[in-house]
Amino acid sequence: MSGSTLILLALAIPAIAALLIPLFHRLPNVREAVTLLAAGLLAVVVYAIVPMVMAGDVPMTGALEVVPGLEIGFSVEPLGMIFACVASTLWIVNSIYSIGYMRGNSEPRQTSFYVCFAVAIAATMGIAFSANLFSLFLFYEVLTLSTYPLVTHKGNDAARRGGRIYLTLLLGTSMLLLLPAIIWTEALAGTLNFTSGGIIPYTVPPAIIGILLLLYVYGIGKAAVMPIHFWLPAAMVAPTPVSALLHAVAVVKAGVFTVTKVVVYVFGLDLLVNAGTAGWMMWVAGFTVIVASLVALRQDNLKKRLAYSTISQLSYVVLAVSILAPLSLVGAALHIAAHAVSKITLFFAAGSIYTAAHMTEVSQMNGIGRRMPWTMGAFAIGALSMIGVPPTAGFLSKWFMLSGAYTAEAWLAVGVIVVSTALNAAYFLPIVYSAFLRKEDEDHAEKHGNHGEAPLAVVIALTLTAAGTILLFLFPGPLLTLAESMMGLGIGGEQ
Repeated sequence: MSGSTLILLALAIPAIAALLIPLFHRLPNVREAVTLLAAGLLAVVVYAIVPMVMAGDVPMTGALEVVPGLEIGFSVEPLGMIFACVASTLWIVNSIYSIGYMRGNSEPRQTSFYVCFAVAIAATMGIAFSANLFSLFLFYEVLTLSTYPLVTHKGNDAARRGGRIYLTLLLGTSMLLLLPAIIWTEALAGTLNFTSGGIIPYTVPPAIIGILLLLYVYGIGKAAVMPIHFWLPAAMVAPTPVSALLHAVAVVKAGVFTVTKVVVYVFGLDLLVNAGTAGWMMWVAGFTVIVASLVALRQDNLKKRLAYSTISQLSYVVLAVSILAPLSLVGAALHIAAHAVSKITLFFAAGSIYTAAHMTEVSQMNGIGRRMPWTMGAFAIGALSMIGVPPTAGFLSKWFMLSGAYTAEAWLAVGVIVVSTALNAAYFLPIVYSAFLRKEDEDHAEKHGNHGEAPLAVVIALTLTAAGTILLFLFPGPLLTLAESMMGLGIGGEQ
């Protein structure tokens, strides 16, 4: 099957699933089977493209001209391949988890949940495979609109308030900052096509380059760089599978993916290094990493602690990009995958605790590891990956980030990574310690019931992602090859 056909299938499968799911509204088993089948087929199609990209090919489709000069087209380069693999793989696991969670908590409007989720995955595939900025912008907006009903899923005042913040910030930044940046780019470069080495001419003054970069970084609100971050904790009113979608599978990953892609394929490292106008980006990213970690330390609500952890971890990617060193960009690409599989494990565990024990606060979790060993064991693995402890995927990405920072003598970035690693340990390890080593509260059973683990589907899903967190460390070959080929490096970082 040709690369062009596979790309179109990757876009079509989740879109078709979104159309089929409502037909089985009264047959939940069939409805969920459609979701699982679509997720499995999508993963097969996406992974069929991987050998082509690893061989150095760039699979692409023909372009559809919307108006003169604006085309919708698709092509697959290494960074997009990584993002598509992450999203398609985790859709399978998240679907398994969602079945257990949505049924276990008797959530309303389950059919619309699965429909919006499928549309969001289709938009994610569009973002990953976009051949130009116009295509990326269209699917970026579809992703925002399709996830809004998921954020407001519960339908209460808190959900509606969180949804308003979510929609206002994400649409506002994209329309007021990102869209003007894209229009300006077309005026400067005469094209919107992603090109290795960038498309911005070297004749553009450094001041203009700096302003344009600023518009992109803050216009891509899904990257959650402070102060464009409030939408993320506000969206925690959503059910846990939605939080997993926001934090691991699609939304925030679309943000940092787009930042990375713009730097590599619109500006180009050489242009930004020569212009010398990207230094502010390192300070902003470093500030976000540290401050979000400090805020996470003070959160007793588990999902809010995880939300601020996500804000911090996302800015690791922006920080690595701002170093403008090939090795640090490899680390950024690796961290997109490492954070995805680790953070989804943590959110799965949080949802498992809520489903089985109806707990939401860290202070309630003394001794819960004895009742829920699978859940808290998976949580521990995800937490260690966030800290960057081997043998977890988080260690691998941090290693390349630090290597790139040392190579470029970016001591601010080195300091931020070291300090934030200690902060990560400070807000994650006490949870694991309390869960396994503290005595359970005497009135635990009275308050939360004499519970064990969450439904089997939930436990299976979080076990799979925890195992994936370790497997990415033990077998990083294909992921590392894709990340290094993005920067024209050989295995081991040799140019």
